[in-house]
Amino acid sequence: MENSRIERDSFGAIEVSGDHLWGAQTQRSLKQFDISTETMPAEFIQALALVKKACLLVNMELGLLPQEMYEPLLLAVDEVLSGELNDEFPLSIWQTGSGTQTNMNMNEVLANRAIQLMGGELGKDHFLHPNDDVNLGQSSNDVIPTAMHVAGLSKLKKELLPTLEALIEALEVKDAQFSGIIKVGRTHLQDAVPLTLGQEFSGYVAQLKLAHKAIALSMPQLYELAIGGTAVGTGINTHPQFGERVSKEIQRLTDIPFVSAPNKFAALSGHEPIVFVHGALKTLAVALMKISSDIRWMSSGPRSGLGEITIPQNEPGSSIMPGKVNPTQCEALSMICYQVMGNDVTIGLAASSGNFELNVFKPLILHNFLQSIRILGDGMKSFELYCVRGIEANVANIEEFMTRSLMLVTALSPHIGYDRSAMIAKSAYQQNLSLREAAIASGHLTELEFDTWVVPRNLI
Repeated sequence: MENSRIERDSFGAIEVSGDHLWGAQTQRSLKQFDISTETMPAEFIQALALVKKACLLVNMELGLLPQEMYEPLLLAVDEVLSGELNDEFPLSIWQTGSGTQTNMNMNEVLANRAIQLMGGELGKDHFLHPNDDVNLGQSSNDVIPTAMHVAGLSKLKKELLPTLEALIEALEVKDAQFSGIIKVGRTHLQDAVPLTLGQEFSGYVAQLKLAHKAIALSMPQLYELAIGGTAVGTGINTHPQFGERVSKEIQRLTDIPFVSAPNKFAALSGHEPIVFVHGALKTLAVALMKISSDIRWMSSGPRSGLGEITIPQNEPGSSIMPGKVNPTQCEALSMICYQVMGNDVTIGLAASSGNFELNVFKPLILHNFLQSIRILGDGMKSFELYCVRGIEANVANIEEFMTRSLMLVTALSPHIGYDRSAMIAKSAYQQNLSLREAAIASGHLTELEFDTWVVPRNLI
């Protein structure tokens, strides 16, 4: 290695890049888990740094960390939180199942950066120890699940829910805008009785509001934090007040009502809170999938499909067919929904696979959980900005479909009965007649009766 230094841990000496702050355990992980390209998510690293900050503050208050150590460590952790040290956290998701190597990555970076701030030279001066000082009163087994909850809730509150609310508002605008446009309803992908385009969009609004409620109701499950449980949930090697005090400090730093988990054994060995919350995210994905699919169908064409609505033409759709424009926002959102549904299966499997006092699938769980929040939030924002806002009704096509619909015959059933009405619909279809022509030809009603009874506006 060019520009390298020697770092040491309990396994001995190892060469480390002189351009970085991490230490021996991070370097071993980089070498031994050089797997794929998925690294620990940035939002998780931020949450982990915030947990470390809370631990530093509490250890200082408890008199366990001297001021000469506390001050440079606090400066170092604030640099991580500001994003200045983003390049110092390179480890793969596919590592130890406890996330220990990422916890140590953070401990090493904070210790080495603090040593620099104290005027020391990396690899030679050891004013601070990543385990004894930075990790004081902690274990990877309680720090990592704590950071998982902090990262998930922060993303949900600050990004996903506001984006979902904006999408709901945009669809409500369309609901009002389309309230007077009567169109053919469809069930089983076949013609059905009419409704308004606004009513159709009101269904989308209600689906998303239900998903919003599900997410909001599930989020308190993440308030309980594992910190203070240390290795197996007993709190060995930590102050008896540590978990409570750190949880309150995290609450202060985030303005989220975090509390110390009353049972640390469950907090370390099970991840049911994340399973529960992700189930609500899957509910959102299911609703979004249906909505994006409907909009893709309704905008199909422009001349050989339904063409009931138009969506924004954002980019060329084909490299070979000039002028083609595709429903790309719907397609992107659909792929996101399928990914989230797959993540839900993975999270369920991983969370169910803990043994005794620890679940060792934490990196996999946090990767899928945070990815779902991230892609749902980004996908909804893109869908709202570049699709929903620009949806317009193609009234001419809607009226043509409405005029040709045979299911308006449903309005005749109360007057001439189901069987006679069915015969009229079949006759119109088989003889390629309008419903009005077939009804009058049947002899079961007059022109005036048909015009009085079959009025689409009265059927919605």
